[in-house]
Amino acid sequence: MAITGQGQASKEQVAGMLKRMLKLSDEDMPKFMDATDALGAAYCHFLQMGRPETDTKYKGWKDFVSRNQNRVAGK
Repeated sequence: MAITGQGQASKEQVAGMLKRMLKLSDEDMPKFMDATDALGAAYCHFLQMGRPETDTKYKGWKDFVSRNQNRVAGK
């Protein structure tokens, strides 16, 4: 509901809103809709934390992953 404004949004609608809100390219979007649901939940938690700031700036998910190999599971 926090992402799309309604509690009955489809997985595609959630993915589309996350793509726009997080300024993700098509190639940076998760391939599976369950992953976009998880990303949406994580983003909601992030917003509830008051949007903490970090000194580290990333150019996208690929940049984050390449700089944080120790934090990535399943590779």
